[in-house]
Amino acid sequence: MEINFLAILAAAVSALVVGFIWYNPKVFGTAWMQAADMTEEKIKGGNMAKIFIMALIFAFLLAMSIMPMVIHQMGAYSLAQGELGVLPSYEAFMAEYANEFRTFKHGAFHGVLAGIFVALPILGTNALFERKSAKYILVNSGYWIVTLGVMGAIICGWH
Repeated sequence: MEINFLAILAAAVSALVVGFIWYNPKVFGTAWMQAADMTEEKIKGGNMAKIFIMALIFAFLLAMSIMPMVIHQMGAYSLAQGELGVLPSYEAFMAEYANEFRTFKHGAFHGVLAGIFVALPILGTNALFERKSAKYILVNSGYWIVTLGVMGAIICGWH
């Protein structure tokens, strides 16, 4: 199974695009700033080039990690590994099922599930120990649920 690095890169960039929209003051930016105890001065004090480069790298890693969640054929690939490489049964399987469940809609569905069942519990747990509000949890986990949905759609549907 080939990895589509262009789709992975597009999915990583989509995380930044969704973030620009989501955290805009006219959407959830003002609510996030209040819940995160963030000020304009704190934002301006950060190294924005470093922040965005690292965010893109992290998004790329995330896109790579959700690929097996949204493309079911990757599970078949891992099962078909033999001592001498990929077993012949894998080629027969892929000839029949290579594009099954490879749609933007299916990828978005599994991306949203990843957001709900992976991102939300992680962010929620951290926020509880950091004594952050429910608003903080909802704004940040909402971003990741939407972002993982978009990323999953791109990764699964682009082939």
